[in-house]
Amino acid sequence: MVSKDQGIGGLIFLVCIIIAIGYTLGLFWLGDPLGASAGSGWSLPFWLIAIPVYLAFILILGIGAWIGWTMATTPPPRPIEELEAEEKKEEETEGEKPKEK
Repeated sequence: MVSKDQGIGGLIFLVCIIIAIGYTLGLFWLGDPLGASAGSGWSLPFWLIAIPVYLAFILILGIGAWIGWTMATTPPPRPIEELEAEEKKEEETEGEKPKEK
């Protein structure tokens, strides 16, 4: 069964991957939606801005995807009550053992 945190992590991962793919396709596949350079493709000043912005945006999405993946694949912590019961049981078993001299 998937915990709430794992579900949220999986959702974060998927959203980051989908946005990264959509942004990449929109930038490189759609062509020149603004019509900045009539028929000759993107102009050089555009690329001087677009490539660093693209790389920074993809890096941020990559970090978000990594956080989501980590959340999705990390098992949920054990409840505190279970840990306290286990600790109490260990203390009881240590009290029953004879002391060594």
